[in-house]
Amino acid sequence: MDIDRLFSDKEYLEKEVNFFMNKKQIKKISNNPELVKSHLKKARHNLEFYKLNKEHHKFNDWLIVTLYYSLYHAALALITNRNYSSKNHYATILILIKEYSITKNEARLLNELSINKEDAELYTSLKDDRHDASYATNIKFSQEIIKDYETQVLDFINKTEELILT
Repeated sequence: MDIDRLFSDKEYLEKEVNFFMNKKQIKKISNNPELVKSHLKKARHNLEFYKLNKEHHKFNDWLIVTLYYSLYHAALALITNRNYSSKNHYATILILIKEYSITKNEARLLNELSINKEDAELYTSLKDDRHDASYATNIKFSQEIIKDYETQVLDFINKTEELILT
């Protein structure tokens, strides 16, 4: 995934979104505040599980998986808030970039938080590590990596709640 290109080339971003819409992996949906809240609740629920288990270093692979799904449900809350549903992790990232990214010039005009390139990169990195944690037999994640993800996921969920609940 070329995050830089998705942010800099709106035509490419639209082409990618249209591809997933045609495959029915992205759909426009009706306004559904309850589903938005449910995704936020699930994000916090997964984060709570993470916090209960983060001292058990033997299970670092599952901590990565849990953090990823916390982040993913926050992302689903955001796209649902903009009347989209997604059945594909990459497609979810596309909608986040399309609906929440802003340019430098637009930053002065908008009075809301944005999902920026770093958030999309976190999503991509954590998604890749979640895959390795779920399926590889020899992957070990350091406490430093997990703690860094924890901080970033918590920041993302807080930002998501601020965007949606204000």
